[in-house]
Amino acid sequence: MTAPQPIREYEVRARSTDVFGRVLCNARDHHFIIDGPVQNGCPGEEVTPPEAYLAGVASCGVELLQVIAKADGVPLRHVAATLTATVDRGNQPRTDFTIFNSVQLRFVLSGTDAARAAALVEGFKRR
Repeated sequence: MTAPQPIREYEVRARSTDVFGRVLCNARDHHFIIDGPVQNGCPGEEVTPPEAYLAGVASCGVELLQVIAKADGVPLRHVAATLTATVDRGNQPRTDFTIFNSVQLRFVLSGTDAARAAALVEGFKRR
């Protein structure tokens, strides 16, 4: 087995389409659509940029919990993550960009006991 490389590089692309607010994205050979939200006058029919970002964070958590459990020999049958976030445009610390005012990530693990599940989540938090 080869050691993991310390540097990982990623490239994604995005381009406008003929539909206002609809963006064609690709990562490697995978293509997907992201829509701007209806509040911006965009279609809002597909996943929006904040949803795509948050889904990436949630999926990273699920995948890392599986990796940590496997590396530590902890039995783990299933991992689910729910990530909720709020943006309050009227309560931003700066006016030059928008941030999430709150983000909560909740995991549900099965196939292991509560103590091991808690240890896995703590291991994820340290990553």
